[in-house]
Amino acid sequence: MAETSIEWTDATWNPVAGCTVLTAGCTNCYAMRMAARLEAMGLDKYAGLTQKSGGRAKWTGKIRVDRGALETPLTWKKARRVFVNSMSDLFHPDVSVEFIGAVWKIMATTPHHTYQILTKRPQRMASVLSSNGFTVLPNVWLGTSVEDSRVLHRLDELRPVPAAIRFVSFEPLIGSVAGGDLRGIHWAIVGGESGPQARYMDPKWVDEIFDLCTDADTAFFFKQWGGRNKKAAGRTYRNQEWDDLPRISM
Repeated sequence: MAETSIEWTDATWNPVAGCTVLTAGCTNCYAMRMAARLEAMGLDKYAGLTQKSGGRAKWTGKIRVDRGALETPLTWKKARRVFVNSMSDLFHPDVSVEFIGAVWKIMATTPHHTYQILTKRPQRMASVLSSNGFTVLPNVWLGTSVEDSRVLHRLDELRPVPAAIRFVSFEPLIGSVAGGDLRGIHWAIVGGESGPQARYMDPKWVDEIFDLCTDADTAFFFKQWGGRNKKAAGRTYRNQEWDDLPRISM
């Protein structure tokens, strides 16, 4: 486990490492920079997962499962919200259904924790979980990332996912998603990109999401404005911080 400064979770758990650049939201992914740093520190788990391109670390597309990390949550006594695979995507096509099942078993065995799983591949998430005997777990929240209107179809692909909580991360928000439909989505996280190459987030795009959340009765969580110095930019929106969490209906 790694404690984390991510505002909407308490800790990260990475039984999978490595990923593939898929769409525009992946361009400046912090996990690529982190994986390169961890490899430089001598962690074999991250060896060969990135390569330098244009002076920056980029995913090579190689995926590494870490069976040794599977049982880590069994050792945690205190209940936590846990971001699963902050350094990968559990529903990447190169992660086997068998391994996803092993992760599921651990989450079922530790109901005092709440697990948050984000994917850029909600279509595979829906397919795997609907056709392989997976049980809906009340402590597992399933979500997708949507960075702009070009990937709004992910919301439609997320809706049929069997889950106690479905959520969307509009981060990094790099374009308007005003045409989105949040029906059946319980929680929305909004955040601007951060880091040295951070792209601009227009406040109007945040207003659009706020209105979508209001219309769909979706909990609204504002993570950050982002930018080169995200701490300086802060996370205040409409004169307050928004830390809403979803209501569990099961």
